[in-house]
Amino acid sequence: MNANVTRSFKLTVAYDGTSFCGWQVQPNQPTIQGHLQDALQRLTGDQVQVIGSGRTDAGVHAHAQVASCSLVWRDTPQHLLRAINTKLPESIVVSGAEEAREGFHAIRHAIGKRYRYQLKIGGVRDVFDYRYHWHLHGELDMGQMRLAAKRLIGEHDFKSFQAAGADRKTTVRTIRACDLFVQAVEDDQTSILLIEVEADGFLYNMVRNIVGTLVEVGRGKRTVEWIDQVLVARDRDVAGPTAPACGLFLLRVDYPDSVLKTCE
Repeated sequence: MNANVTRSFKLTVAYDGTSFCGWQVQPNQPTIQGHLQDALQRLTGDQVQVIGSGRTDAGVHAHAQVASCSLVWRDTPQHLLRAINTKLPESIVVSGAEEAREGFHAIRHAIGKRYRYQLKIGGVRDVFDYRYHWHLHGELDMGQMRLAAKRLIGEHDFKSFQAAGADRKTTVRTIRACDLFVQAVEDDQTSILLIEVEADGFLYNMVRNIVGTLVEVGRGKRTVEWIDQVLVARDRDVAGPTAPACGLFLLRVDYPDSVLKTCE
């Protein structure tokens, strides 16, 4: 293989975001992007830009964030994966590496994402899992929350669910699924609620604002029909509160097969 050929790669990255100031590089702050770029520079001797599929906030986690990068690499993608991981902190791991077609871009080529939000309902705060759940007390009406979630499915203007500070050309998105799952817990006083949202794209803090809004319905403070009013209002102040970052996980980012390099 030509030692000077630049190759494009798709990296799948998992991380515990608790100790990081989000994905994006910030001066004198620990970030996921910063650690990945530093690792690649130490491996190759070159400055390599790593582009993530989205800028997860401080405290947000990922099971499968996707990043794109281009670099001169003579070995296989699997060797790249193993080499990067030797340079990363234990709370970040590259779980997959694939060669992509030239020009692969983690943001532009993404066709969908799925997030999971984790809530712990009732019980005593757990010193080990508090950083991965929003802990709430009092019962939530799951039936009403599921009915409210159904009203979010489809193409809508989600401006009411967009936090300030990251304006987009359009706030219209298509939610493909908004599912609620209750996990069984041995403690009769505790339950785990998972809210998973899948869409063609997301606005800044959109999932956390959806979760906060659904919780308002679950607590009986708002009706299911209120969701329609929130969507029509296109006003962030009308929707529910923003759920804490700690419970949010990026589960998956989807891409068309055409952006990956086929075996030759």
